[in-house]
Amino acid sequence: MNYNIAKIRNELSANGVLRAAINMSNFLLVTDKKEDGTPIGVSPDMAHELAKDLNLKLELIPYSSPGEIADDADKNKWDICNIGAEPQRAEKIYFSSAYAEIQATYLVKSNSTISDIEDVDMDGKTISVADRTAYGLWLERNIKNAKLLTIDGVEKSVDNFINKNLDALAGLRPQLIETVKTIKDSKLLEGYFMSVQQAIGTSKENTEASKYIADFVENMKVSGFVKKLILKHKVDGKLSVAKLA
Repeated sequence: MNYNIAKIRNELSANGVLRAAINMSNFLLVTDKKEDGTPIGVSPDMAHELAKDLNLKLELIPYSSPGEIADDADKNKWDICNIGAEPQRAEKIYFSSAYAEIQATYLVKSNSTISDIEDVDMDGKTISVADRTAYGLWLERNIKNAKLLTIDGVEKSVDNFINKNLDALAGLRPQLIETVKTIKDSKLLEGYFMSVQQAIGTSKENTEASKYIADFVENMKVSGFVKKLILKHKVDGKLSVAKLA
């Protein structure tokens, strides 16, 4: 496809700088940071590559949560964002197809009557989940019978599960693999209830840039670039390359 690169650059940057919002709470996509706080990981590297493609300078803007990034979607505080694509967020943000995905599942007590994913959404069950995470938003749309107890932050959702003696803790599988080691008599359920689709988003007003970003993401998957980033940042087996659109 032929693109009007000048128009794309103009849509994404008023001064030759691409401002990329980065979710610092996703430890698989942001695996470290420099002394000055600059994020390091798959997500920042994807932003770097897009800026390089468009011959733009890059400014990484760290956010403590994806919800805060979504809140700023119409406030001209960023030009692209690297977060999980969810329908609620897509009301204000255009998302590419996913470049990577992460499974989400549940942690339960070892003696729990819950033995598989389908057992969680039942009357009388209560699920602890971090508010406004991609998997939390999915649960808000799909849980029909169990009660969701949302709280700001992953660590607080773990505390709620323990202190309030709840039935299940929802989270990203790689994160729960570590959490289960710290909670006595707990276990992870097999399988997953959804996978978080990590994508690149931009304003819906950026009509030409949206098409360019969509093709960029597909090319990054086909070329093996995303897989190289996963290996580079040592998150192989936890973060997967998403399927082609």
